[in-house]
Amino acid sequence: EMAQAALGAAGLHFDELNKLRVLDPEVAQQTAQLREECGAFLDRIVEFQKIVGSLIELVDQLAKAAESEKMKAIGARNLLKSIAKQREAQEQQLQALIAEKKMQLERYRIEYETLCKIEADQNEFIDQFIFQK
Repeated sequence: EMAQAALGAAGLHFDELNKLRVLDPEVAQQTAQLREECGAFLDRIVEFQKIVGSLIELVDQLAKAAESEKMKAIGARNLLKSIAKQREAQEQQLQALIAEKKMQLERYRIEYETLCKIEADQNEFIDQFIFQK
């Protein structure tokens, strides 16, 4: 026991297998435990980095998909605007055509009334001519 104390004072210790060690067995055991914990911690850090990497990749894919859908939506909206403008132009053309046909109808109506009056005048002239004979 005294020899062990003397060796301990000199910084030498016996381990559980009675081998001479420079480190106190308790310190050596704590060091080994710390080494194991550090190894486990590093493994967890590596796993965490993998998870974060795959998460970043997934977020990138989602961002690309969202951008693609946004571009499709913008394209569809522009197409609808274009179709609406075409319809508006078509409607204006048809309104102009209707106005033109109405004017033509009015001209024909006036011409018809004029012809009816001429016919009536001519019939009256014919009747007078016949009665005079």
